[in-house]
This record gives sequence, C-alpha cells and structure tokens, in this order.
Amino acid sequence: MASTVTAARPRTSDDVALEAVEQRVLWLATAIVDHANRVRPNPTGLKVGGHQASCASMTAIMTALWFEHLRAEDRVSVKPHASPVLHAINYLLGELDERYLTTLRSFGGLQSYPSRSKDPDPVDYSTGSVGIGATAPIWGALARRYVGSHGGAASTGRQYSLLGDAELDEGACWEAILDPMVRELGEVCWIVDLNRQSLDRVVPGVGGPRLEGMFAAAGWQVLTVKYGSLLTGLFDRPGGAELRHRIDAMPNAEYQRLLRCTTDQLRERLPGDDLDVGALRGLVATLDDATLHAAIRNLGGHDLAALRRAFAAIDDTHPTVVFAYTIKGRGLATEGHPQNHSSLLNAAQLATLADRCGTQVEAPWGRFPEDSDAGRLCATAAERLRREPVRTTAPLPVPVDFGRVPSGTATTQAALGRTLLDLTRQSPQVAARVVTLSPDVASSTNLGGWVNKVGVWAAGERRDWFDDDPETILHWREHPGGQHMELGIAETNLVGLLGELGATWSRWGEPLLPIGVLYDPFVQRALEPWSFGLYAGGQSILVGTPSGVSLAAEGGAHQSVTTPSVGLEQPGCVGYEPAFAIDLEWTLLASLAHLGHPGGHSTYLRLSTRPVDQALAALPSDPAARQRRRRQVVAGAFLLRTCEGAPEVTIAAMGAVVTEALAAADRLDALGVPADVVCVTSPGLLFDAARSRSSYDDGPTWVLDAAFPAHRAAPLVTVLDGHPHTLAFLAGTHRVRSRHLGVSSFGQSGDLDEIYRHHGLDTDSIVAAALDVR
Repeated sequence: MASTVTAARPRTSDDVALEAVEQRVLWLATAIVDHANRVRPNPTGLKVGGHQASCASMTAIMTALWFEHLRAEDRVSVKPHASPVLHAINYLLGELDERYLTTLRSFGGLQSYPSRSKDPDPVDYSTGSVGIGATAPIWGALARRYVGSHGGAASTGRQYSLLGDAELDEGACWEAILDPMVRELGEVCWIVDLNRQSLDRVVPGVGGPRLEGMFAAAGWQVLTVKYGSLLTGLFDRPGGAELRHRIDAMPNAEYQRLLRCTTDQLRERLPGDDLDVGALRGLVATLDDATLHAAIRNLGGHDLAALRRAFAAIDDTHPTVVFAYTIKGRGLATEGHPQNHSSLLNAAQLATLADRCGTQVEAPWGRFPEDSDAGRLCATAAERLRREPVRTTAPLPVPVDFGRVPSGTATTQAALGRTLLDLTRQSPQVAARVVTLSPDVASSTNLGGWVNKVGVWAAGERRDWFDDDPETILHWREHPGGQHMELGIAETNLVGLLGELGATWSRWGEPLLPIGVLYDPFVQRALEPWSFGLYAGGQSILVGTPSGVSLAAEGGAHQSVTTPSVGLEQPGCVGYEPAFAIDLEWTLLASLAHLGHPGGHSTYLRLSTRPVDQALAALPSDPAARQRRRRQVVAGAFLLRTCEGAPEVTIAAMGAVVTEALAAADRLDALGVPADVVCVTSPGLLFDAARSRSSYDDGPTWVLDAAFPAHRAAPLVTVLDGHPHTLAFLAGTHRVRSRHLGVSSFGQSGDLDEIYRHHGLDTDSIVAAALDVR
C-alpha cells in the first residue's frame, strides 16, 4: 500500500542551513555544465553537452540524502544526468579538488556520467546505461549479503538508487524488481525523481499511481512525496480539497504547461473547465501572485522537510521506493519547458541564478565559510560519511593444471562442471571463493554436480521438500553457505549480479571468483549490461553454452553466430573457445587467476555440447611438453598437427569443428596436399599479438611464432562454428592467400551433419577450400 508523507514540524536554523546548501549545490551543478559548454575553449565546435535541468530536479533530493541521512556504510547509484550534482556535493564535502570543477566531459576530467573507475571523487556505482545503473544497488546488496554469509567483512548499509521516472520504462528495472530474491532486500531503496519528462516530451497521462501499484504488488514499501508544505497548507483551506483533486487528476502535459504561465494565465487555467469550480476559484482569488506562483511548483521532491519525513519512514524489512514529485529544471529559467532536457542557461539567466543562490558568476566555486551554519553542516556531513580505505586482499594462487588426461568422448560444457568439482578437491581454498550463477539453466548446462556439492545460496535456511525423493538427482539445498545463486530467466539480472560479485574485491576487500552460465544464443542480450559491469570494475567469467549451429536440432533462433567475436571486441575481456576438455580446464583455471585483484580482467568462455574424441588432442605425455602445450592454449593457439615436410596449406580451426579440420587434413594428405592444423583457442589474444607485432601495442607476440611459424607459412583456411570474420585477420600473419569458413546466415533445425553441410563447416567444404586456396 502506498503511503503519502505530509506531516510537518516547525522550521529551524538547521533547515535554513540545509536550504543554503541545496541552493549552493544547484548553483555549482549548473555552473559546472555552463563552464564545460560556454567558458572552456572548444576549438572543434563539437557539442559538449550536460543536463542542467535534470540536475535541478535532483538537488533537493540529493542534498537531503547526503547532508542529513546517508551513513558511511550506505551506497548510492546516481542517475546519469545528475552527475554534476554528485560532483558539487563531493566538492562541498571536501572530496573533490576545485580544479576538477572545470573539467566536466574533458579528457582526464569529470566523466559525463558517474564513473566508479574514472572519476576522481567518490562514486559508488557507475551509471550511464539507463536501467543498468539503477538496478546495480540491488545486485550490490546481494553481493554484500553473499560476502557476509561466507565470513567476509562487508558493510550493512542501505543501497540507494536515484533514478528518473522515464528510466522506469527500461525493462531491466522490472526484470530486477520481479526477481524472487529482491523482495527480501530491505536495504534497497529507490528514490524516483518523478518529473514527468523524458528526453523528447512530457510523459503522457498520469503514471504515478500505476507505478505505485506495480511496486506494491512486487512487495515493496511505497512512499509518495508529492506536495510541499505550501500546497499541503492550502489543501486544508476552503477549496483546498478541490485544488488537490484538480492537480491529482490533471494530465502531466497540462500541469507542465501551468509552470510556463503568467500569474494571470494561471488564475484562469488552474480551476479548469468543470462547472462546479467556484470553491477552487475562490481559493485562487485569495492568493497573491507570489504565493500562487510558488504554490503550483511546490512539489514534495523539492521540499527538504517533506523529504526528511519520507526518508525517516523507510522500513528496512522490505525494499522501498520513494516517489518524489519534482519539476525538471526547478529553479532555472527553463523549468518545466518540454524541451529543456539539454538546454543551457544564457549569460543573463545564469547571473540571475547566481544572485538568487548567493554567489557570483565571476567567482563560481566558493565554499561556505567554516564558521557559518552551512559550513558546519558540510563539515559534519563530511565527518559522518568518511570511509576507511579498502584494503585489497592478495589473490590466492590458482592451480594451473590438475594433471588429468581426458579420454573417450567429452564436451567442453561437461568439462566445465567436472573442472569445478576437481577444484574443490585440489584447491579447496580457491574453490571456496567461486560462486556460480545461472538464469534457471543450471541443470541443462552441466552444473548439477557442482550444485549438489556446494549448495544453493539463500539468505536463510530453506527446506528441500524433495530431499527424501529417491528419483531426484539434483538436490536443491538452499542455505547461506551455498555457492550457487539461481535467478529467474532474465539474462540482464544474471550479468548485473555477476558484475557486482566481481567487484567485491574493490568494494569490501573480499575477492570472489564469479562464474555466470547461460545459453550462448542469449549472450548478446546480456552483453551490454555485462560490458557496463566490466567498465565499472567488475571482474567475472561469463560462460555461453551450448553455442553455435552445433546445437543443430534447436533451429536458427537458438544458433549463435556473432558471439565468437566477443573476445575480440569487448574491452576488459579475454575470450576463449576451447576444442578439448583439457583446453577448457587450462583456460578456466587461467581465467580464475585473473579475477579479484587490481589489473585483473574478465573472461568469456564459449562452450559446446558437441562430443569430441579427446584422443584428437594428442596431449603430450612429457611434463615439459605438456607445460608448453598448456602455455600455448592459454595464450591463444597451438599447432595441433604438423605434416611431414613443408605444408601446402594450413587449416586454423576453433572449437567443436576441430574434428572436421583434422579429418580434412587426413584427406588432403591422401591427395598429396600436406596440411598443418592449428587449434585456435582465443582469437582475441591472437589479434592482440598481431597488433603488438605491428607496433600498435607492446604485448607478447611469441604465440604467433609458435602457432604459425614463419618457416611453415602456407595458404590458410580458417573454420569455426560462428561468423567467419572472427579468424580472417590470421591471413595477415604471413600475408598468405586465404579462405574463411563459418556461419553467416540463420540456420534451421536438422542433424549435425546436415547443418554443418548447409553452412559449409563439414569436411568436404574444408577440403574444397584448401584445394582452391593453394
């Protein structure tokens, strides 16, 4: 049930100081954007941008939070366009040097949107991708709880999200809200800047009550701060009930238009066109122009006292949403204008604002005197919010090789589950840091044995009602010590939580080794929010399985094509597509070693359910040769088979189609065309080596020499179960003729041989390509 906060208390000197701080925050945020656009030299003439109006609707909300309510253990995600407000507050708190106030959107300066990894002042969550930053504190709360339940030291504060009402159009918000785990997170609090405007327009209709009902139905506490003290007082006067009904029922666009009216127009338009408006007209007639002008814009999201009461009413036993009604551009000359999203005040308007806020355009960056009430308020808040530096923990040494020699036929997907179980036996301390996640696909991606071993995480013990069922193979034991986290079918939620679990090393000094597993066809759906998690500093492993058209019977909609290039194109990530079980073991262990510490990175593993004869790996038995093979697998490629004498063609294959590549080499040899076979495990690492060889980077290049030795250079055929461009760059290693086989069209259902033949991945196609390229 939604609650409306209305009760008031007498105004005090502390209120006056808080109002002065709010006005200074408004001025600083506006001036930061102004300087970036109108003062700082811009020789290219390219738009710089910034959002003065979006900042203005948030200044009271953020002032009330930071200067009265936040504690050091709390964390806040700030809506992207309010980043200058955050920097203004950090400046007043002494957390940002004055020299940065002139650097918004400049190289090495304040970022366009809050960035945990790039801004020079405290930022709890990176935002900028709408819907992703808003939901991050939910996943941050779960990550904190997970760390705490496994003996780690993490704070117990609230997790706030500050977002605009238009951001609630993003499906990511509702996917997160509806996850069953979320309704237990009493530390989560969303504060919605309900200004009824998006980028292009005034939001149609009256959406507040509908949104309130949706949150309430999801089990959230709903608090509404709609009106300020002036309007609340008018509602108690004769005609006040009619005034309240009129504003409540008024469409958003009509209300916004009233903000742009003169007082004469306002007196005419506010009562409306109903026949029985006498009482409302009578109330309006009693108000002088200044009161009428102030009353129509007296919304709760700009009333510090109303916000104070709302924040005090938050119930920590449920997640909470506070709907704070605001005006976009409040206090600026552009307030309420439907096209004010990125508008800038002109010089005269800026001077008027400076005068009203008690500052000067010529000296825009002034702080409050230390002995003033506002100065003391800033000092008190700064002391309250001061945090101890996070002490990072040295990463545990991860094994590099379990010594296994896989035999028979196996899939890389099955090898994932087996390797995790091996880790619990051979390195239990490292295994204790592993946490797996899946969006309702744990059993179908071979995580069942791992789940049975480590259990499923839950905030409290839950009974397994099937523990006495002898036909139940997967045991769903939920308890705080579990190491698998199960979410609903929402890939955005999966990677959101994955990113926050991957950031615990820098947030709390408690490194985790998070592995998210989902079907590879849905990696693209998850890629944008996962990428944003990488940008924010999260380090994790994303496993896409099963992948490609090798998932033959599933049809074109479930056959991923473009994902092999993820490791080539995604910053902060190394991609692997192993062909053999041993390659999966080695690349997974190497990937775990890169998590949870400064300088680490994330990994994308593309796996398959195609059974492969493990003898084809030709794994060396000599320890030194085995170590050499492992090093090459982790570096990106190895020479799997060499022909006698000089090759006439080289086949470079990746993943499940290595089987066809080896068969093609046998047939070519029978035709008198000797062929080498290179097994590629990471096109991204090979591309990095190629760039380094061309002096674009300074990384290692030895893997190219090992996998593609110059003395064995020959025309090249590349093949993979994915788009052929992924490996096409390899022809430039020795500038040889080439043919590139892969998948470049939608597939269809069929058996594996039919599908491979359809896409040209079969042995016949590889042989034909090799003969053509000679």
